[in-house]
Amino acid sequence: MARSTEEKISGIQKAAILLIALGPERSSHIFKHLKEEEIEELTLEIANTRSVTPQLKEEIIDEFYQVCLAQQYIAEGGIGYAKELLEKALGSDKAMDVISKLTASLQVKPFEFVRKTDATQLLNFIQDEHPQTIALIMSYLSAAQSALILSALPPDRQADVARRIAVMDRTSPDVIKEVEKVLESKLSSLVNQDYTIIGGVDAVVEILNTVDRGTEKHIMETLEIEEPELADEIRKKMFVFEDILLLDDRAIQRVLRDVDNNDLAIALKGSNEQVQNAIFNNMSKRLAVMIKEDMEFMGPVRMKDVEEAQQKIVNIIRKLEDSAEIVISRGGGDEIIV
Repeated sequence: MARSTEEKISGIQKAAILLIALGPERSSHIFKHLKEEEIEELTLEIANTRSVTPQLKEEIIDEFYQVCLAQQYIAEGGIGYAKELLEKALGSDKAMDVISKLTASLQVKPFEFVRKTDATQLLNFIQDEHPQTIALIMSYLSAAQSALILSALPPDRQADVARRIAVMDRTSPDVIKEVEKVLESKLSSLVNQDYTIIGGVDAVVEILNTVDRGTEKHIMETLEIEEPELADEIRKKMFVFEDILLLDDRAIQRVLRDVDNNDLAIALKGSNEQVQNAIFNNMSKRLAVMIKEDMEFMGPVRMKDVEEAQQKIVNIIRKLEDSAEIVISRGGGDEIIV
């Protein structure tokens, strides 16, 4: 049944129509960035959408384009800048409508200008601030920026800042506004917003995965003494089984020498094709055939068993890295050995 343009259409219905209009190939790329429950909800809505008038499809695509445009303007110069440009393009009423939709759903990050600032220059502005202030600012930066700043901090402050990022949960708008004032003379502060979820273990894991190995080891050793449970949680997330793709062929071959074949077969049952190929390409054809047969004959495997087997292999990888027998390709400043 076709929908008329006069009907009230929900956000999920608009999203479904947009994905239908984009086609399966483009929509599949969007699905990769959605949560499982969002994918299920959208899939159900798409399945229940029978037909859409060309006029309605055009209106929804146009609305999506306007929202994307507004989001880009906000990132470039804030809400005031976006409103000014949209008013020129769409008129005052339409511009306010688009901005209202965005402010209801879009989280405009503070320190957006800071994210575009050179990390070395930014370090000069914040290195003498309180560790909590540094942690707050770093929570809004890219992992690469934060890694450079964390590496450059004095060793006695590195673990403290990392810990503060990991345990950070919610920060009030007033605190964010005060911190923004610290950089006000050099960097543009952005529009205040509602309470924002920042930091957390995932944030510090991403940063630690980017810093050089020496900085990471110092921070983790300090946290293991001061916050052993937090250190354990961070370590478990720092290198997951799929990250075996970061290893070169020689490193993978070295790891496989210490891995039990049964553990490997179970671990590969829950991994993607890319990881499986990386493993099979680094063992003899005869052993690869044997592992594949084991995977086939063992039938369904509990996810818990897969995760345990994968963790065993991850532990072997970390042990070999600690002893410098293998090198994990990292985004930070690891020394190059030639």
